Amino acid sequence: MKLKTFTFIFLFAIAGLAAGMIGCERVAQVFEPATQPGELSGEIPIGVVLPQTGDLGPGEFGPGALVMENSFNMALEEINTSQLLGDVSLKFIIEDDMSTVEGAIEAFNKLIHQDKVSVILGVWTSQVAKSVFPIAQENGVVAFSPVVVASGLAEIGEFIFRASHSTDVLIPSGVKVTQEKLGYQRVATIADTVDFASRVSDEGYRKALADSGVEVLTTETFETGDTDFFDQLTRIKALDPDAIFVSAQQIEVIKILTQGRELGIPADVPFISIVLSVDEIRSAGAAAEGAITFTDWVSTADTPGNQAFVQSYTARYGMEPSVWAAQPYAAVYILAEAIKNAQSTDSKAIAAALAEIKDFDTILGKFSFDSNGDAIYAPVVLIVKNGKLEVFE
Repeated sequence: MKLKTFTFIFLFAIAGLAAGMIGCERVAQVFEPATQPGELSGEIPIGVVLPQTGDLGPGEFGPGALVMENSFNMALEEINTSQLLGDVSLKFIIEDDMSTVEGAIEAFNKLIHQDKVSVILGVWTSQVAKSVFPIAQENGVVAFSPVVVASGLAEIGEFIFRASHSTDVLIPSGVKVTQEKLGYQRVATIADTVDFASRVSDEGYRKALADSGVEVLTTETFETGDTDFFDQLTRIKALDPDAIFVSAQQIEVIKILTQGRELGIPADVPFISIVLSVDEIRSAGAAAEGAITFTDWVSTADTPGNQAFVQSYTARYGMEPSVWAAQPYAAVYILAEAIKNAQSTDSKAIAAALAEIKDFDTILGKFSFDSNGDAIYAPVVLIVKNGKLEVFE
């Protein structure tokens, strides 16, 4: 009797254990997440940081960083509508850095720690990038800027990328092309000593010019926010240079061009700057005639999708796109391609996929990243003729 009872209890226990195991398995199946952490599903939040207000936002001297926001939104809409990522869509969380480093730092920290994004697009200046890229790198979040140019920024770490060429690429190639064609031998430079990108670009100009055997007669300086450049330009004019190299942000470039021509610096003495686009030309008017820029994109290029982009942007926003619009547009497509290839929202996976981008067709041309996260594609030299940017030949 005891044996039977024991056997019954034992068999009952085994049956109960088996049932429990089956039940646990079902519970596990019921509560198993539809996707593993990092897999693609639903909406993918992407942080965006740019100046919507302040000196670098839209204002007296043109649309400013609004062109970047316009292109981000246009590319986002196209990507989501085309289902490039299947049923997954991208969603922007846009933060205004108020044209300040402090505002950008606050925006990055919010997006990283509160919104938990894996990627942040944007920042308008190298000055800001220098301060916020290390924050992204430290937190393992991808920071991808379409427009910053100061050399060394992408080298901050494996999570940092940019769609623009650095000054290390733009300036030596631009000096070589223009010096061979124009034959300038005696030049002047004028530079902002506060703005990081301007300091770097002026150093780049002077090195490239020295390497080409060109004499730099003088380097005049000013500070960000200055509005009167007549003294510096008067001293430059007295030296009778063959060309004037300008290292400044957009607002100061416009004023330097305008005041230089007002002083009577002749039209055959070109102002040369890496910060010059149709946006600045519209503001400077006739003073921009003959100016030269070393840049990344031209609206007339026959690169894949470029003419469709120009037409769509112009129709949508009522103005011709500048390089500051083209690069952000391309950047969103580059990011989408990386996310598609990574099949993950994990920042490490996205960074690895970005690093693997090679010869990807964009409106900028065939696009790749080098080992530092810097852009590889063909730069271009442009000149203002009859108020339009044309390829310098």
